[in-house]
Amino acid sequence: MIEEEEPLPGQPTACPPSTAHRLFQTLRRSLIAGRLEHAAMVAIGLKALPLRKHKSTHLSQESFLTGEEKSSHIQAMKVRKMGRKGSKKDAHFHGGVSTETQSAGVPGTAKISRKSVKENTASASQASFIRKQVDPDTAKYFTEISNVLEGSEVDLEERSVICGNALEEARGKEVELATDYIISHTMQTLLEGCSLDNLCAFLRSCGNNLAYICMDRSGSHVVETALKSLARHLEDDDNHSLIEETLSTLIQAILVNPIDMICNCYGSHVIRGLLCLCKGVPIDSPEFHSLQSSTVLAERLNFQSSQLDGNKSQQTQPFPNQLKYLISEMVNPSRVDIGVLQVNQFSSLVLQTALKLLAGSEQDLFHTIPILLSCDVDNGVEGNLIEAKKAKKILRLVEENAYSHLMEVIVAVAPDSLYSEIFTKVFKSSLFRLSAHPCGNFALQALISHARNKEHITMMLEELDSKFKDMLEMGRSGVVAALVAASQRLQINESKCCQALADAVCSTNEPSACIVPRILFLDNYLYCSDKANWKWPSGVKMHVLGSLLLQTVFRFPSEFIQSYITSITSLEDNQVLEASKDPAGARVIEAFVTSNASTKRKRKLIIKLQGHFGELSVLPSGSFTVEKCFNASNMSMRETIVSELLPFQTELSKTKQGPYLLKKLDAEGFAKRPDQWRSRQTTRESAYKEFYEAFGPRDTQSSRSGNFLSSTHSKSQAEGLKGMRKEIYDGFSSSFSHKSGAPFLAHQGSAKRKKAENKQVPGGSGLPKDDDTFIKGKSKKQKVKTSGGIAENSHGTEDLHGEGLSIKNKRKRRRDG
Repeated sequence: MIEEEEPLPGQPTACPPSTAHRLFQTLRRSLIAGRLEHAAMVAIGLKALPLRKHKSTHLSQESFLTGEEKSSHIQAMKVRKMGRKGSKKDAHFHGGVSTETQSAGVPGTAKISRKSVKENTASASQASFIRKQVDPDTAKYFTEISNVLEGSEVDLEERSVICGNALEEARGKEVELATDYIISHTMQTLLEGCSLDNLCAFLRSCGNNLAYICMDRSGSHVVETALKSLARHLEDDDNHSLIEETLSTLIQAILVNPIDMICNCYGSHVIRGLLCLCKGVPIDSPEFHSLQSSTVLAERLNFQSSQLDGNKSQQTQPFPNQLKYLISEMVNPSRVDIGVLQVNQFSSLVLQTALKLLAGSEQDLFHTIPILLSCDVDNGVEGNLIEAKKAKKILRLVEENAYSHLMEVIVAVAPDSLYSEIFTKVFKSSLFRLSAHPCGNFALQALISHARNKEHITMMLEELDSKFKDMLEMGRSGVVAALVAASQRLQINESKCCQALADAVCSTNEPSACIVPRILFLDNYLYCSDKANWKWPSGVKMHVLGSLLLQTVFRFPSEFIQSYITSITSLEDNQVLEASKDPAGARVIEAFVTSNASTKRKRKLIIKLQGHFGELSVLPSGSFTVEKCFNASNMSMRETIVSELLPFQTELSKTKQGPYLLKKLDAEGFAKRPDQWRSRQTTRESAYKEFYEAFGPRDTQSSRSGNFLSSTHSKSQAEGLKGMRKEIYDGFSSSFSHKSGAPFLAHQGSAKRKKAENKQVPGGSGLPKDDDTFIKGKSKKQKVKTSGGIAENSHGTEDLHGEGLSIKNKRKRRRDG
């Protein structure tokens, strides 16, 4: 027997006494029991083993322990769970509160959560599984395989053979190998390098044990790797039949007891990947999993088109039958308890992915969504699916953390008639109550953002327009922003919405000049004890949602936002400069100078930045502000802006956006030949105006902007005109770089005329001989098509920062908004 005083070989000498003693006792018990491999894992994985703790409320670690250890381990886990708190990672972006914790503070929902916990515990005890240890010979074999594959001398063909042979050796031992912390990494390497036949054979041989592999931390990564490898073989249509057969086997294995998989931390990831594979989308595609809060906010404020809209237009699905069958069985009330799925955070993520993948398929959504709403699908009829009692229950569930996320997706993908029924029977008359709830307000934001028609927005504003101030003071500015954006998108009650926002921060007896500053510093103003004497707080970071609110406001027609225009043009020079240096404030300045406000008002604001364009241009966000101010300025102010940039050319060339800004403003051309620079600007502006008069919007408000680049268009107009703006810009750059005196429109002759001219050149290459010098003078980025006799200039760069700027490109600007 080993004495406790005897130091064990390899024992860390620098450990604290208590840690060393615990390590010693663990190793001692393992050696006495003859479990040498267990002792080795404790010795080398002391820091890694605690990370393997399962967070699922279902099949957890005790399922894989041997019989002697199981009872004591379960008791220890129960003691530890008594004081466990939900982690931020598990709580998505609503905050670090678990479902059970959220339920405790919501009347009528704690009973549901306690019931689900009891059912989960019972499910875990019934699904227990004793895993065998990997025998030493097998462990040694896979260690050698790992060493061979890590070598650089193995080619692809030989690697595939080695991986296939190793997977053959794993047959019958899939559970032990896939759930082993060390060997699981080798299994992932084998599944990435093997052939399709070996890959499918491995997944089929997992059989009924697949669920236990998926619900293990290491095993789930192995199965996900296998699914990703299957996805890579989808490019070959000949492989579809074999993959379809394998998917059917996987689905049947999962549906033996689906609720355990769906509500498991690791199993839920596998099911989401399987759903994406059936749909034919990338398994790790972010739009079909939990989106970042910035992306969701951009969609709700109309700064980015919804990811779900793009999914609706997607028509190619490799395995539509498997997708529909898996989803229908996952939510089948006879197979699973819908009440458990509704409040579990992991099942919520699975159901969100399923609904996003069904977006556009109204028949499937009409079947799935009512089940998730706990409605009777068989006895209900369209338009009358939700009963009064069910509506109250749904309203309580929306205040649950997990279900609020699910409701966000439900209202986003629901068919129009079903959305209307959900709004009128569940949400109507309870909008302000939900706006005050920490979880329910997110579901309300989604409901507002996906309003289908003007009638919906009208009813929403009737309940909430007088509550704007209350919602802002409660910190629910997201709900207000969603309402303003929805009103702007559907073009309904625009004046009413803008006035309600202004009244929320400015009383009737106060001047309108205070509106923009108070929204820019929204939190600072709302939490100020003396609001009457509040002043612009210099050096304080501007409010992100306040900035987004103002950006949305300046997209309204100018007749509805005169008070906002007056307010922003009344700012002091130093305040405009401070706003332009702040990432959130700079976006507001840009939104105003690109709005359809009058040119006179815009230039009144731009003049206040005179003398500071150089220092703004070197800032990550300021360079975009300088560009927008340049586009909205007259000729004299443009000269002022470019001249202020010249001393900063060296510094600008080292920044990310500096070279683009210098090129766009043609700073070098202005420094060398100011007269030619003015001529180019004048001619280009006249071409813009001619094109704008011919193809631009006919409304008088837009025509008052006076500048084609600074005018505001809808998304479709912006996308359609973007290419023409680039063509005009490239054409001018080409014509002036060639020192051609012909105007731009004359430079673009018809193809027939050019072909006729080229035919006059005997034995030519499609270009006149006189143009040889012209060809040699072209830059490397210009391409010449000699077959048709047309010289095509392709050196111009598309304006990535115009009105059609996507939120993805905006995020690259490292802004907080």
